Amino acid sequence: MSVNIRNMNSSTSISTCCPPLLQAVLQPDEAAQMAALFRVLGEPARLQLLNFIAAQSEGEACVCQLVEPLGLSQPTVSHHLKVLYEAGLLEKERRGTWIYYKLVPERIEALRNALAFPLQKRL
Repeated sequence: MSVNIRNMNSSTSISTCCPPLLQAVLQPDEAAQMAALFRVLGEPARLQLLNFIAAQSEGEACVCQLVEPLGLSQPTVSHHLKVLYEAGLLEKERRGTWIYYKLVPERIEALRNALAFPLQKRL
């Protein structure tokens, strides 16, 4: 493909390297929503929390289980869990005095899909 550009009295042809991008997986509003989720995950402790919870055989974890591996105080861990919950990445269930958290699979899948290669999406 070439584009003609007129500059003063001469005509110059410039070749483009690729065809224009005409398709995208994310629409602008979806991209804004995904960006907000990725900002939440921009805090290393929150990313670790999701990783710890996902790695549990039951697929859930209590705050009391997450304090020691992170090396943070219980109030700090609770704050990060609250942010993840409010972002829709975690569900929570109260059992007595403790709250158990588990991933929201659809939200995690949405993050994965936002970065997936087209070939991976078709499989």
